[in-house]
Amino acid sequence: MKKNGLEKRPHVVCIGGGTGLSVILRGLKNLPIDITAIVTVADDGGSSGRLRDQLQMPPPGDIRNVLIALADTEPLLASLLQHRFRSGGELDGHTLGNLMIAALQEITGDFTQAVKEMSHVLAVRGRVLPASEQDVTLVAEMSDGSIVKGESQIPKTGKKIRRVFLHPPDPKPLEEAVQAIERADGIVVGPGSLYTSILPNLLVKDMTETIRASQATKIYVCNVMTQQGETDDFSAYDHIRVIYDHVGEQLFETAIINNEVPPGSILNRYALNHQCMVLPDKGRIQQLGCQVIADNLLLYHSVIRHDAQRVSQHIYRLISDRMKRRQSG
Repeated sequence: MKKNGLEKRPHVVCIGGGTGLSVILRGLKNLPIDITAIVTVADDGGSSGRLRDQLQMPPPGDIRNVLIALADTEPLLASLLQHRFRSGGELDGHTLGNLMIAALQEITGDFTQAVKEMSHVLAVRGRVLPASEQDVTLVAEMSDGSIVKGESQIPKTGKKIRRVFLHPPDPKPLEEAVQAIERADGIVVGPGSLYTSILPNLLVKDMTETIRASQATKIYVCNVMTQQGETDDFSAYDHIRVIYDHVGEQLFETAIINNEVPPGSILNRYALNHQCMVLPDKGRIQQLGCQVIADNLLLYHSVIRHDAQRVSQHIYRLISDRMKRRQSG
């Protein structure tokens, strides 16, 4: 992995949103790589939705989570940025981090520039970019043919999702995001909410085509638990199948999936919320032309999360091995 006689740091692009992507980034930022995180801007709920409606800005919530995950800051500052006001009135429900991004947009006049300035303030290890700066709405067609508008509303219907799409269709991607994908050594999609965090990025105009044309190592990190209202009873294969049904086949070369069964007490607790373990049906994924890495990827806290360190090591090894083979060849 040398460039002009010097060791080349892999450039890794991570695509997603929500808490899942943030968890993985906390592991990746400690490795000798250059990171660009491309984050969905389809959120319309909570503090993000209110700021989006009132200030006509892209929703900052997922961006905030990713910035904090990549930040080199004291824990107290991270807690401060994640603080959600509960005192009632106009501030109720807003996070301080969201308000700071909104303020920086008013100061700079540009959302992407606001995110860059926030990155400087937080000493972020890498770049964080919105997938698009356009005002987009996520729309779902349900199994009964009904149409539901809004990312926050889709999981609440109690109906199976047939497909999702963006309105307006084919929003223009952020050029910097496209360029990052074009020069990437590795592209990581997921984990995160399948329909409301992952697919909104891939449905942005030219995003999937640019990923498919890239020579980078292309990796999908699957969720470890199903999500009520989105992926009820889904296996790992089902997650990839849905992505391919939306954007076309053979997008990923490797899928990283969890094969560790959580303790019964934890599974019972999740079952109360109609969630279960994502089954690691390795053989079916391989039939899609996808290599599979199945490992114990679980960490237990108050909730189940990916083991960020272990997932990151798998990602780093896959990308580094490809770069070494190219150099030797």
